[in-house]
Amino acid sequence: MRVATAISTKLTEALAPVRLDVVDDSCRHAGHVGARPEGETHFRVEVVSMRFEGLDRLARQRLVYRILAAEIESHVHALELSTMTPDEDAAR
Repeated sequence: MRVATAISTKLTEALAPVRLDVVDDSCRHAGHVGARPEGETHFRVEVVSMRFEGLDRLARQRLVYRILAAEIESHVHALELSTMTPDEDAAR
């Protein structure tokens, strides 16, 4: 399973997001530390979920890191996160 697909699947199953965008930014980091020629090392993830209600930014990010622990340990070098509730997303 490709890394981006695994990220999407795990976050969908765990967070039931209203919106989920997973972008592979690896091509922007070619030649940098942690980058691999095959890519799928650097990701930007935006997730909107009711599961974030009542959690501060750090708690939200820790939740996502726990969900994606296997990917972070084995494949992902960098993960840029945006975590919002539906109300926060609507107010943007």
